[in-house]
Amino acid sequence: MTSSFSEHRQSDQIIALDASRTAVLVIDMINDFCTAGGAMVLPGADVLYPPQNAVMRAAREVDAPVVHIQDKHRHGMKCDREFLKRTPHCMEGEWGSAIVDELEQKPQDHYVTKRRFSGFFNTDLDLTLKDLGIDTLVVMGVVTNICVRSTVHDAFFLGYRVVVVEDGVAATGPREQASSLYDIATHFGVVSRSDSVIQSFKQGSELTLVECT
Repeated sequence: MTSSFSEHRQSDQIIALDASRTAVLVIDMINDFCTAGGAMVLPGADVLYPPQNAVMRAAREVDAPVVHIQDKHRHGMKCDREFLKRTPHCMEGEWGSAIVDELEQKPQDHYVTKRRFSGFFNTDLDLTLKDLGIDTLVVMGVVTNICVRSTVHDAFFLGYRVVVVEDGVAATGPREQASSLYDIATHFGVVSRSDSVIQSFKQGSELTLVECT
């Protein structure tokens, strides 16, 4: 029954990336989630570094902006909503909220701080993207079924075209990864891979879409 409902959709739109209107969002690639000793480390997050760095390099080569989104929580808050459900993490000014050393950063990159799962909720991400003339987002980061998915939902609601990089995101488990990517591809955007995104940035070719099941 669920599959039958989800299949009532329009044919997937084939997207060729226009570098002048596309930004790369890199979500929560920070020590508390990705580095040994972090507050809640996602096993295997390190395998994301090579494809993420490759996509960012390709974007910068064609002057497409890269936006790093960092989870940061303030000390002394009485009712931080994330801490109602999750262990305290990514405290402002501490090592845990810093972007991992393995991820390449450049002076022209942009940075957005968030205090909830979505990179758009009560941040200036939407304003920043509009000021940059962006209507298409290439999304990478962790965790697929939490912060990535929340950000993708809000991006869709705000009118952005969304491309999630399959080998650039990781979930809390295989079930969550498959389910989240299926729902994103069905309702909120498209799913591709880093090599196809890189080729589209460099050559303007259409993305090869991943068949999510």
